[in-house]
Order: sequence, then C-alpha cells, then structure tokens
Amino acid sequence: MGFFRLLTIQRVLIRYGLDRFLAAAPKLWLFNFLLIFYPGRWLNRSTRKLPRGERIRRALEELGPVFVKHGQVLSTRRDLLPDDIADELARLQDRVPPFPPELARQVIETELGDSVENLFAEFSKDALASASVAQVHAAKLKTGERVIVKVLRPDIEQVIRRDLKLMYSIAAMAEKYWVDGPRLRPREIVHEFERIIFDELDLVREAANCAQLRRNFEGSKELYVPQIHWDYTRNRVLVMEQIEGIRVSEIAELHARNVDMKLLAERGVSVFFTQVFRDNFFHADMHPGNIFVDASNPDLPHYIAVDFGIVGTLTREDRHYLAENFLAFFKRDYHRVAQLHVDSGWVPEGTRVEEFESAIRTVCEPIFEKPLAEISFGQVLLRLFQTARRFNMEVQPQLVLLQKTLLNIEGLGRQLYPELDLWQTAKPFLERWVGEQKGPLALLKRLGEQAPEWAGTLPEMPLLLHGALKKLAEAENETATQQAQIDKLRTQLHVNSKRNGTAIVGAAFLVGGALTYGLDGYQPVIVAGAPIISWVMGSIGLMMLVAVLR
Repeated sequence: MGFFRLLTIQRVLIRYGLDRFLAAAPKLWLFNFLLIFYPGRWLNRSTRKLPRGERIRRALEELGPVFVKHGQVLSTRRDLLPDDIADELARLQDRVPPFPPELARQVIETELGDSVENLFAEFSKDALASASVAQVHAAKLKTGERVIVKVLRPDIEQVIRRDLKLMYSIAAMAEKYWVDGPRLRPREIVHEFERIIFDELDLVREAANCAQLRRNFEGSKELYVPQIHWDYTRNRVLVMEQIEGIRVSEIAELHARNVDMKLLAERGVSVFFTQVFRDNFFHADMHPGNIFVDASNPDLPHYIAVDFGIVGTLTREDRHYLAENFLAFFKRDYHRVAQLHVDSGWVPEGTRVEEFESAIRTVCEPIFEKPLAEISFGQVLLRLFQTARRFNMEVQPQLVLLQKTLLNIEGLGRQLYPELDLWQTAKPFLERWVGEQKGPLALLKRLGEQAPEWAGTLPEMPLLLHGALKKLAEAENETATQQAQIDKLRTQLHVNSKRNGTAIVGAAFLVGGALTYGLDGYQPVIVAGAPIISWVMGSIGLMMLVAVLR
C-alpha cells in the first residue's frame, strides 16, 4: 500500500512539473535519469506550464489532507517564500475544493438523527468555506440564531491513515539511513502529528477546546471566541455561533476601514503569549483562514478565532525554560542560553556549556546587527537549529506545535505591520511571567492554589499522623526483633564454629591414638611406650568429642 502511494506521489509531482526539485538531489541521479523515460513526463504539458505557485497548490490538493495541512503552515511564511507561491498556498486555508452538499447533508442527518429541514430553519446548500478535513455551511436555528455547521469530509480517516503509514515508513528510513535521523527523531514527530490530526477529526473535542478558550478570554478586549451549540454537536458535526468579521489576510480591506494595524499586530503577539504562559492552552492552528478581525471600532480592533481542532500545552518546566531562553537570548546572555539548554535536557548530558555558548554567540551576533524590529524569530530558530546539530540536540516533540504557532504569529504580524517589533511587544509579558514564577509572591500564589486541597485533607491529618506513627513503631519493633534474631544467629554461628574446631581436634587425637596403637610390634624400640601414648591421645580425643556432643 505504501509503495503504490509513493508511486502516486511521484506521478503527481511529475504531472505538475515538480519533479525538477528531485533533480537538485545528487544522490538521486539514477532515479532522475529513469524519470526521463516516464511517459507522464511528456504528457499533460498544459499542467506543467501553469505558474509554479498554482502547480504546487494543485499538487498538494490532489495529494490529500496531510499535504494540504503542511501547505497551510507554509502559507504563513511570506518572509521565507516568494509572493506567488505564498499567495497560492494561502488558498489552501479555506478554499480547498468542497465535497458534494448531498454528502454533507447525509453526514449531518446520520449524526444528529433527523432531517436537515427539521433541525434548521435555513441551511445553505453551498459550502461557506472548505478546508483540508472539513467544510462549513451557513445555517439558522429554529430559534433564529445564525450558526455555522462544520462537517467532516467522508472517509477522511482512511485517507489520513494511508498517508500516515507512508510517513512512518519514510521516517523509519530517515532515522536509519540519514546521518541526522536519530537526533531529529522523525518517528516521534510523525507520531505527534498523528495524534494532532486525529484529535482534529473529533469535533466534540474541538468544541470542548473552543469552550475552554472562550472561558480563558471571557471579557477580553483582544480576542473573541464564539459559542458552541452543544445540542447540535457530535463527533462529525459541529454547530457554532456565526461570527461577522474581516479575514485577517484581507489587508487592503483593513486599511480601507482605517484599522490601527500596529495595535492589531501587537495584540496578536499578546494573545499568543497569554495563551502559552498565562493559560498554558494555546490555539495551535492560527493561520489566516482561522482568524478574523472585528473592525467595528477601528481604533480598538480585536481578533475572532475559529477552528479549534489543534491546541497545545506545555509543562511548567518547558514554559519556564522557554521564557528564560527568550529573555536571555535578547539580552545576548549566551552563557545563560547554553546553560538553560543543558539544564532542560534539550542537549545531551555532558555537553560543555562554554563550547555551546561560543557556538551560539557565533551564530547570533550577526543577527543582532539588525534592528530588533527586523529580527525574525523564524530565522533565529533556524540558526539555533543548525548550531545544535553540532551538539546532537534532539528535536523536542512537545515544542513542535509551539514553534509552528510562533512562526504563524510572526508571519501574520509582519504581514499586518511590517515594522512590528516582536521582541519589544513580548519582552514585558515574558519578564512579568518569569517574575511571577519566583520570589515570595509566587510562593504565596502556589500556597493559595494548593490551599483548597490542604483544607480538604486537614481533618484527616490526625488519623494520618497516628497511622504513620503506629507504622513507624511497628517498623521499629520489627527491626528490633530482626536485630535480635541476627544476634542470636551470629552467636549460634560462633558456637558452632568453636564446636566444629573442637570436634576436628578431638577426632585428630582419637585417630592419632589409634594409629599409634597400631604401630605396636613393628617399631619395638620407638614404640615401647606406644600403648600408653595411644591411650592418652585416644582419651583426650574421646573427651573432646563427648564435650562437643554435650
């Protein structure tokens, strides 16, 4: 199955003229030579003559949702991609070809157990938006509320499983044959991607994520999260409040509304860091297709988020090290950056901090020749990644989502306001958060967080203390008993040792006496007194044996 899928990928690449990318790999010279004789290379000349951005976008659409998802991520990096490619990949965010509306109605009616006419006062036949794993239809509830109905693509799970199987095979080969394979842990990354994308296929989980994010930003002036209608939500169908806003990628429209673009860009950064460090629950799919702007008050614009299938969390330790790394990096405290990498376990134990510090300084100092407003987090991450190769730094799967989201936010911010000083916007937040994690106030806060739990266990403390003391006393008695038994055994072993020595000596006397007595008649001169000697020796030996037996 994986082999045939690989052939399909090859065929699609050739159809859209993307096989030339393979030609750039010298190790594939034989494969590239054989491609000359591939008949499809000389067919479909019209598709191979399309603009390169359109060819890439159409190839990803044809290859399926896993590839579309990667295209969505790339579409946010206009600082890394030419404009023509970025423009085409942006179409993957919500303009993937929709599936027939009859299939959407069938999924809705199967999941909700009633006809569309009975469920909704109005239902739009045409899809409002269509993405890699689902599409959205506008509708109106019987109560008059305007909603959107999100429906999973039919058979999407089987398609994703097929591509994931191929990705696991490629990852295993990369880990085995590529020199950087073990360090990059490709199979763990694919496993993380598998978990994420299958979470995205459960719309009840997405609805729960939405509800959590809505609570986190209740009353916020920076982000609005729509309401879920739980009575109409199932695993493959989600019904949510319909929002009104301008797509964040419609820059011209935002300018026409006189939106404060600087404030909008800064609020995007603030929303991201608030989700990561304050709430430890962040929207991890923040591409432009999932973000809208409420410009009703252009001087105080705020964001509206949709599509909550992918969210991320970090441990307290990872958040701490991440914030400290950002602060140390922009203070040019490279020793601190290196030490944090060692302390967090992101580089192997035994790495020389001074050597790692020197490597980081060599890479980062040229970056700081630019104004902070022009420094790209994406470029910093890329440079640090290249440096870490020398020190066998392993990819941290738990940070992959965060890195992707940070790149999305940076790309979006630069698109809205090219002069955005990402560091100046993030620095106060990071310093405040790090400060809150240390010192007396942080201790009091943690005590306050744990106080309810302590209050619940406090009445049980006397019984728990009594039980602990009782077990300690029993353990001490048991230890004393065991010690007495050991002393008794030691004494017994000592007695047995003396007894065995006495028995051996007594036996020797007894045998010696018998031998001396046996010599009588053969050595008359020497053994004239033999009977007496033999009797003395025998008597001594016998008495010693009798003493041992007693």
